[in-house]
Amino acid sequence: MATLLYRLGRYSFRNRRTVLLAWLGVLVAALAGMVLLQRPTTDSFSIPGTPAQQTIDLLAERFPQARAQTAGATARVVFAQPGGNVLDEAAVSRAVASLKSSPQVATVSDPAQNSARTVAYVQVTYSVPPSGLTGAARQGLDDVILWARAEGLIAEVGGDAVQAAGHAPIGEVFGVVIAALVLLVTFGSLVAAGLPLLTAIIGVALGFAGIGIATRFTELSGTTSTLAMMLGLAVAIDYALFIVSRYRTELRAGRERSEAAGRAVGTAGNAVVFAGLTVVIALSGLTVAGIPFLSQMGVAAAGTVAVAVLIALTLLPALLGYAGAKITPAQVRDRTARPALGDTWVRVIARHPVPALLAAVLGLGAIAIPATDLRLGLPTDGSAAADTSPRRAYDQLSDGFGPGFNGPLTVVVVPGTTLEGLPGVAMVSPPATNVAGDTSIVTVVPATAPEDRATEDLVHRLRDTEGVLGVTGATAVDVDISEKLAGALAPYLILVVGLAFVLLALVFRSVLVPLTATLGFLLSVAATFGALVAVFQWGWQADRFGLLQTGPIISFLPILLIGIVFGLAMDYQVFLVTRMREAFVHGAKARDAVISGFRHGARVVTAAALIMMSVFFGFMLGPEAVIKSIGFGLGMAILFDAVVVRMILVPAVMVLLGNAAWWLPGWLDRLLPDVDVEGGALTRRLDRQRASGAEPQPEPEPELDSEPVVTDGSPSAQRELLQG
Repeated sequence: MATLLYRLGRYSFRNRRTVLLAWLGVLVAALAGMVLLQRPTTDSFSIPGTPAQQTIDLLAERFPQARAQTAGATARVVFAQPGGNVLDEAAVSRAVASLKSSPQVATVSDPAQNSARTVAYVQVTYSVPPSGLTGAARQGLDDVILWARAEGLIAEVGGDAVQAAGHAPIGEVFGVVIAALVLLVTFGSLVAAGLPLLTAIIGVALGFAGIGIATRFTELSGTTSTLAMMLGLAVAIDYALFIVSRYRTELRAGRERSEAAGRAVGTAGNAVVFAGLTVVIALSGLTVAGIPFLSQMGVAAAGTVAVAVLIALTLLPALLGYAGAKITPAQVRDRTARPALGDTWVRVIARHPVPALLAAVLGLGAIAIPATDLRLGLPTDGSAAADTSPRRAYDQLSDGFGPGFNGPLTVVVVPGTTLEGLPGVAMVSPPATNVAGDTSIVTVVPATAPEDRATEDLVHRLRDTEGVLGVTGATAVDVDISEKLAGALAPYLILVVGLAFVLLALVFRSVLVPLTATLGFLLSVAATFGALVAVFQWGWQADRFGLLQTGPIISFLPILLIGIVFGLAMDYQVFLVTRMREAFVHGAKARDAVISGFRHGARVVTAAALIMMSVFFGFMLGPEAVIKSIGFGLGMAILFDAVVVRMILVPAVMVLLGNAAWWLPGWLDRLLPDVDVEGGALTRRLDRQRASGAEPQPEPEPELDSEPVVTDGSPSAQRELLQG
């Protein structure tokens, strides 16, 4: 693999124009396809085979006339009078009449008023699912809202028929700005800092365009593109950072530029392939949960990561060819070569490994304690941004009728079944019985909000009640999906942990190193869950993060977080510990090998982690609580894993283990293939060729790409440069 990547890097460098034009052609084609084929995303979720879906199927069988009402998009329109005055019922009636004549509308319920007659709402059901709504149908709904407001009413609308607001790019911009600063400090060159950003932007644009094209063929949630953009931007910058850093190292060693590019892709690029592959496998593994929307999110994010890897291996070396000498300016000392900070850090840990280990484990363990109260749920209109119409409709309905009116339950019962008086029930509608007379439908309004634990308990209580054939509705669907996701969490974690152990055993040819890395990964994940619960569920410091309402953690976040953090953790582990193994194999004492390996990798890993955190935390600047929680969770996971686990726990354990860290049973040593992730064998072979004069000769370079003059930045070296 390393040899193949070496050749690919040299080819891309030497044929930079062809490679660049090819990627630009792919980008233009993808963006054109997105413009022509993209369809709106949806915020609705469903899982076949859940109790709520089985109830929907039962309704379709026994109430054929209700099929559209269970499958079609819905909108809940809320009317109020300014100042809390009595409603203008005539204006409400005219608005309802207009709604009935809007395109694709199947039914509109009669207005229901609260006892004070200050708030009313109607339920609009469409004849098609959310993905099938036309622009005319959405515009018709908007027109009614605007007309009602012109008549002096307060009119707001929520539900899955409402077009989701576009995602503000403030988070991405923040992340890119911080990443640029980190890269500039790391490399000391605008060109070197700009290349990772440029390749990342191209990769994210391709991934975003691909998801847009996919919406033509399948229904995707709005969170899919956000997650892919968030992850793609972070990993693309990191992967380019590793390769550019290695390229500059090869130039400092006196390599010719195309040879340096080939070696950088064959060594650091090899680690990038491994890291990208682990992320892709972990995200693609989400399909084992059997949850369609989660599988789509995982595959979309995995595709974006795969594109980032391909760009790092081909487009990046091509751009390095255009960078010329600007990639390593002679007047700026290469900061990646200065190990002082990392050296001081690891030597302190090596002198005091036990206190360092205890501090890391106890600290992460304490932060993980709130995770014992983890509750999962799906976003509702109550978690929308405060200045959106769905959120205002949610609040008005809750104030006027009670919180349960935002999450009514559709209950299928045997005729004559009585549900009034059950704990948690605020209201039960009159039953509607089918023609056969064997099934009735009632609407049960909970006394608590949709995201409240008591509402979840009510759903289970109703299903256990004699005479109830099934419970469905948006709230019941959310409860079932959350429980299905919670059930898939443990098996998926076992799968990821097992995969981590096998992959690291292949890379390091050790038993204890993979065990340490895996346990550290579990610690960082547990601490991340604890931080999520403390802030987004318990409300600790919620106002500082702009959270107006707390509630369950979005149900698909933990399983996604495990997959993403697994790949990134393996990335950092490989980059740090491989250098330790290399030093140990070459005869260094175990303690010295830890110090040497850490010193060489700490600065770049720190820069990579800072970039990741800035990108992820940047998404917390947006108004949506769901996006805030995803950004917070991923950012904290990188903080815990890269800083606490990889920078403190791992070197402390490696020092304590000594030679035993590299122990491997003989039978397992013979069984495992030799995986040269860092390309050490390639480097040794090329060095032997160079020593014997058999190193491939460079092709002539264009004059605009003159060879860089590499110095150590010292005054004497610069005088020699000036004197020719």
